[in-house]
Amino acid sequence: MDMMTMPRPSNKTHLNLLHGSLGLLIMLSLAACEKKVESEEVRPVRSLVVEAHMSGERIALTGQLHARDETKLAFRLSGKLIERSVTVGDTVKAGQVVARLDAVTERHARNGARADYTAALAVLDQSAAAESRFGNLLKESAVSKAEYEEALRHLKTAHAQVDATRAKLDTAEVQLGYAELKADADGVITSKGAEPGEVIQAGQMIFALAHQKGRDAVFDMPAQIIRAGISAHQEVDVWLADNPDIKTIGHVREIAPQADPSTRTYQVKVSLDTLPSGMFLGSTVVGKLRLQAGALIEVPFSALMMAATQPAVWVIDPQTAVVHKREIDVARYNQHAVLVASGLLSGDRIVTAGAQSLHDGQKVKLLEDESGGH
Repeated sequence: MDMMTMPRPSNKTHLNLLHGSLGLLIMLSLAACEKKVESEEVRPVRSLVVEAHMSGERIALTGQLHARDETKLAFRLSGKLIERSVTVGDTVKAGQVVARLDAVTERHARNGARADYTAALAVLDQSAAAESRFGNLLKESAVSKAEYEEALRHLKTAHAQVDATRAKLDTAEVQLGYAELKADADGVITSKGAEPGEVIQAGQMIFALAHQKGRDAVFDMPAQIIRAGISAHQEVDVWLADNPDIKTIGHVREIAPQADPSTRTYQVKVSLDTLPSGMFLGSTVVGKLRLQAGALIEVPFSALMMAATQPAVWVIDPQTAVVHKREIDVARYNQHAVLVASGLLSGDRIVTAGAQSLHDGQKVKLLEDESGGH
């Protein structure tokens, strides 16, 4: 059939097609609205109204009792160790000899220096007598002035020789003294580094000496506690871990400025005011201190979630019952909750259960919180 002779659609047909299209669009729109209503369902959640409070909680940490000062006793000479008069656990006094080296060489050197010094003294006596004699002869014009001056030069040389040999003798005496190792303070031997018969090097540790005066309770504290407010001279209650009745008071003496590379904790030394009987070096002790007070908000662990790189919580708008994600700064964690430094205000209502199934802008329904939240 020729295209030119095909019948044209009537206006009525166009109208029917238009009505059909509009009906289909309306049905699709209604279906989309129904799905949207279904997707925006109201989720029931448990919530809690948070309040800021002054946080100055007491914490307890375990540490060890150390001497405030501990020195490594070592010889200044290399040689063979021939005597060790004390051992670990012995109490020593300042100046007490604790070990000796074989000092034959040093003794010979001292004896030689002493002989040189004695010879120099003899020469000095001879030169002094000659100068005195030539002085008297010069007055009588029995000798020339040049001869007297020669005798005077010999006397000055003899004086210098005596001074030089005396210095060498003093040095030899000191070197011989280095063959004896002496305690530099009253204290207790805590470890040893060599046995008699060994050839040791200068500076090698022979004994570790814990000084009698001063004891420190040493604790390894995490950075969170340091940031929470540990201050110098802060009071700390200290007692034995195995006997709480043996206790004393201490004060923070030193806070390490850098963390230990292996444990990532900071060493805190607490100086003990008194040392009770039974609190021995190396004992395990417990220290209890109060963190500095500050306005913090406590939230349960179940309210936490992650937002990008830091923790967050869902905050409920009291007017619309819609949740919004809010990032927070955590001050520290304790056994039961999280202490928030910033990000929340007193009176904010947060989601405490069901937080993982929410999205920003979702409407929620509040349930009665069995733990006391409203």
